Amino acid sequence: MASHSWVITDVARGIALDELTLTSGVTSAVPKGVSITKRTLRGGLQEGVDVVDIDNGRLRFTVIPTRGMGIWRAWCDNIQLGWQAPVHGPVHPKWVNLWEPSGLGWLDGFDELLVRCGLESNGAPEFDDKGILRYPLHGKIANRPACRVEVSMDSETGNITVRGEVYETRLFFTKLKLATEIRTTVGACSLTVTDTVTNVAAVPGEMELLYHINFGPPVLEPGSKVTLPIQKLAPRDPIAAAEIDRWDQYGPESPGKPETAYFVQPLGDGRGQTLALLHNEAGTNGVRVDFNIKELPCFTLWKNEQPVCDGYVTGLEPGVNFPNRRSFEKAKGRVVTLQPGEARRFTVEITALVTSDAVSTAREEILRLQTQAPPEVLRQPCLDWSP
Repeated sequence: MASHSWVITDVARGIALDELTLTSGVTSAVPKGVSITKRTLRGGLQEGVDVVDIDNGRLRFTVIPTRGMGIWRAWCDNIQLGWQAPVHGPVHPKWVNLWEPSGLGWLDGFDELLVRCGLESNGAPEFDDKGILRYPLHGKIANRPACRVEVSMDSETGNITVRGEVYETRLFFTKLKLATEIRTTVGACSLTVTDTVTNVAAVPGEMELLYHINFGPPVLEPGSKVTLPIQKLAPRDPIAAAEIDRWDQYGPESPGKPETAYFVQPLGDGRGQTLALLHNEAGTNGVRVDFNIKELPCFTLWKNEQPVCDGYVTGLEPGVNFPNRRSFEKAKGRVVTLQPGEARRFTVEITALVTSDAVSTAREEILRLQTQAPPEVLRQPCLDWSP
């Protein structure tokens, strides 16, 4: 049998392992130099957080079932992917009050490499006409623990997979299921996230989804640059518009500097495949994020150039919509409707680029995609994209 699986959590069957270590010394199913480890964090805001560590022999990364199957950090050769947030995470959801009056409670737990925003909503906080919070910042799915987690190793393909199921359901309201597969291959510098979102209600339901994929040093530094094939790009607001001439560049750490964001309609190939590239100033290392514009047609570039202690970070964020207030996105037709039992599938791939040749190859792919049309870069916010 080429594939072997181990169940870590299954609420329906009463399974919840505190620890699991799989190496070649424990089972012949795992190749030498590869390890799969499940552990439970202790102390501080991490108390009780379950994590699954995967080491494929070159790439190491940490999945957080307690936080909606997000990915906390990754390391490839001498490059770390992720960022240093002001919070000391991973933070258990019990310390994250999504419904605090400001609507910004989500930020209390935000420190992942990859965190999903959604599923009922994924944008800015929204309040009703009485000032009561209707939708908190970036939604709820990132603070919902998985009810089922399984890891598998396929000795023929070399694939290592973490599977999880997370529900965002409530009586009389949205009922959505997220089933994810986070996969890497022995010796590879990449991981692939494949999500399936299903409406498990007997009536139509609506969803939003955005992949908040975040990078700090060493890939992000003053002089770093981001590149992607652009059909149309616009600043989110006047603050971003003032810096439109350097939308793709990163400056020094600047205390108190406001965040900036740019909304993009990317170009893709005949199948819809596209990518975004971030690299350091010298172009000697970087990261690429691959996705499909038929699944994720909207892209947000988020830049926070405050000092590292305050979160020097950028987000490469493919999504089904832009992260505005939900009512605005619905009015613009970017909220997805799922019929009873209907499912949508989404895939993103993150690859560490550890050489200048790998960075150059990604840049050349983007330039080929850009030959389809010249980029349209607006100097002011687009009325269809920004409220």
